[in-house]
This record gives sequence, structure tokens and C-alpha cells, in this order.
Amino acid sequence: MDITIKLLEAQDIPLLTSARSFLNWNTPESYFQDLLSEQDKDRRIVLVAYSDDDIAGYVTIRWQSDYPPFAEKAIPEINDLRVLPEFRCRGVATALMDEVEKRIFKVSSMAGIGVGLYADYGPAQRMYILRGYVPDGLGLQYKNQTVKPGRDVFVDDDLLLYFIKERK
Repeated sequence: MDITIKLLEAQDIPLLTSARSFLNWNTPESYFQDLLSEQDKDRRIVLVAYSDDDIAGYVTIRWQSDYPPFAEKAIPEINDLRVLPEFRCRGVATALMDEVEKRIFKVSSMAGIGVGLYADYGPAQRMYILRGYVPDGLGLQYKNQTVKPGRDVFVDDDLLLYFIKERK
């Protein structure tokens, strides 16, 4: 399987929104239009993976993270890595991660990433650790706020543990 990685372009958006599902989320066209707008303003890079002519996945780099500890240290954040189910375990996520790390490490000594904590994120958790990402040491975050002991939070897509990787 040949995997091609390219920057998001306007003509990719209908393919992304018509794709059967990314983690069963129906992502509206406006989301990708916003990503493209941020890319045009150099705030973000959006990389799209193709297998032959089929959309296989995408990932973004936020140059200015919304996570305060990353923002304070100017650590770019890898964000929203998604691979269609039929392309998983075929090297797509690895190809996307290789490309984002290459781009980040040209301008920063560290890359950051947040990952959800329920089972759907299990493969991503394993992949990041195997790629050399380690927790940032600040514990669980809910909506980018540290979870204090004794506090109740929802286990949803906003409950994250953040990781960093240093350039070698």
C-alpha cells in the first residue's frame, strides 16, 4: 500500500466530509474549512494521508497550543490524528506521525500531544509511548485544566493526558 501525505487543500474537504467515518464522528465541512483557514494563516498545518486515490486519514499541527503549559514553552501540539478504520494497522498513522515530527523538529526541540483516556484511544496511547512520548508530568487535564484530587470529571474527549517528545 502506497501512502501519500500532502497539505490539506480545498478540494480535499468534500472527500474528508464524505468519508464513512473517523472514529464514528461526523465532522462537518465547516470544521475543515476552519482548519484550512488556520493553515492559510500559518497557525496550523493539516496533513492528509491518501492510499492511492482514497482518503485514509489526517493530522494537524497547532503551532500555538491551547494547552497552557505547551503554549508557555512554545511547544507545537500534534492534534486530531484520525485514520479511517479500514486503513488502520497499515502504516497510515505512522506515516502521518513521521511527517508531523519531521516538520515540528525543524523548528522546535519538542513536540507535544494530548491523548484521551478511554479505550477508543488505547491504540493511540500505545503508539505515542512506543514512539518515545512521555507524560509531561502535570497529570490529568479536563478542558485544559488540571484535575484536582477529589474532583469529579466526565470521561470524554476532553479528559486528556499530555505527552512530550524531545528531538534527538
